Formats: sequence, C-alpha cells, structure tokens
Amino acid sequence: MIKNKYLNMKKKILGLIVFTLCITFLGAGFIYAADTLDGCKIDNVSRLPDTLSCPLTDGSCLYADGDCGMCCLLNSVYNITDWVFVLLMAISSLMIIWGAVTFTTSSGDPEKTGKARQLIIYAAVGIAVALFSRAIPPAIKMIIGV
Repeated sequence: MIKNKYLNMKKKILGLIVFTLCITFLGAGFIYAADTLDGCKIDNVSRLPDTLSCPLTDGSCLYADGDCGMCCLLNSVYNITDWVFVLLMAISSLMIIWGAVTFTTSSGDPEKTGKARQLIIYAAVGIAVALFSRAIPPAIKMIIGV
C-alpha cells in the first residue's frame, strides 16, 4: 500500500515536471516569435544554398525580401538538428560510460550484465539517431527543391 502511494506520488511529480517544461518551452517560443515577427535571425549563412537569395540586414532576414521564408526554414532546421545531435551524443556517451561501469562491476551477475548490455544497446541507438539528425537538413533541401 505504501509502495503504491509512493509510485503514484512519483508519477504525479514527474508529470508536473514535464508539464512545467512544456509550458516553459512553449512560452519561450511565443516570446521569441513575438520578437521576430517581421523576420528571423540567420546564424550561419554559409549553410544556406547559393540558389536562395537571403538578403540580410544586421544578421536578420526580413520576410518581405526575396527567399527569406526558405532561408529561415532551413536555418531553423539546422539549429534544431544541431541541438538534437549534441544532446543525443552527450546522453549516449553518459549511457555508454554507465553501461561500462555496470558491466565491470556486475561480477558475473546475469541480471546486471543484461542491464549493462541494454544500456550500451540503447546508447548505440541514440548515436544512430543523432547521426540520422545530421541527414535531415539535406533531405529537407531536396524535398523543397533547393
């Protein structure tokens, strides 16, 4: 009974944390969107294809000029995939280290050895997804015909 209450409380706290993070990121997105309603800030022009004309004014691309919408879309895709790549690689590295530590301290216990293998397999999947995230911007360029 006590264990069941503890699990329910744990689920509620986890749900509250996830809800708070969602609201925070959503609010930050609305604030950012309100600040850049007339255009977007281009971080790295060298990533954008030469076929697009992205006229910049102080690092910002105004939507009324040329192909600014496509430039902003590609810039956003690059920024998101960069963050996904870094986060997944960091988490996967930690999982590999934790799996290695668990594997070496398992002392032949089949249950601990199995958990360590699962951690390393999940880390390998995380690395594969991170590498796949690097292929998304070229795929989007191909889809939109740039």
